[in-house]
Amino acid sequence: MTTPQIEFWRGDFGNAYTDRNALRPELMRARTMLWSEILRVMRGDGPRTILEVGANIGVNLRALSFLTDARKRAVEPNDSARAILVEDKVVEADDARPGMAAAIPWPDASAELVFTSGVLIHIHPDHLEASMRDMHRVSSRWVLSIEYFADRPEEVRYRGHEGVLFKRDFGGMWLDLFPDLKLAGCGFCWKRETGLDNLTWWLFRKPV
Repeated sequence: MTTPQIEFWRGDFGNAYTDRNALRPELMRARTMLWSEILRVMRGDGPRTILEVGANIGVNLRALSFLTDARKRAVEPNDSARAILVEDKVVEADDARPGMAAAIPWPDASAELVFTSGVLIHIHPDHLEASMRDMHRVSSRWVLSIEYFADRPEEVRYRGHEGVLFKRDFGGMWLDLFPDLKLAGCGFCWKRETGLDNLTWWLFRKPV
């Protein structure tokens, strides 16, 4: 299974993104602070297994390594980025798998936390629901999305390309699609204060 968006990230543009995504100290500090805030919301019920969908070279997973001993897994369609994940020992070789959000190569309820960071925005609206349903399937406890927010769905031109960036209220869509999810927390990363992009995050808990 593939989509034009997945092929976009598997190819030259995805390779260039990996090259740009340097592990700058200030970026790592900002990401670690963000994850500290998210983990605090879990109130001592942190995950023992974490799966990032669209991990690239693992900026989030590296930040999480400072905060938790949880086993980390990654789905990443770009071969170069996935190789870096393994070479840098961010995840074990068997825990870095090719794939996409709509066809996650792990069984049901196999990770306590499943999350995206800047990934749902790059999934075409026609494939978004299937992607979210597969994330929900693989999670046994927590679902998290860190994405760009818009009150109404809108497409944004991205580095000169059309059809590869879509903003919306992802938190609302999670709740509309999955009545079993309960909002555990949400927050906003203001670029001027954090150095990260203007990101909104939503953390949901599944019933145990």
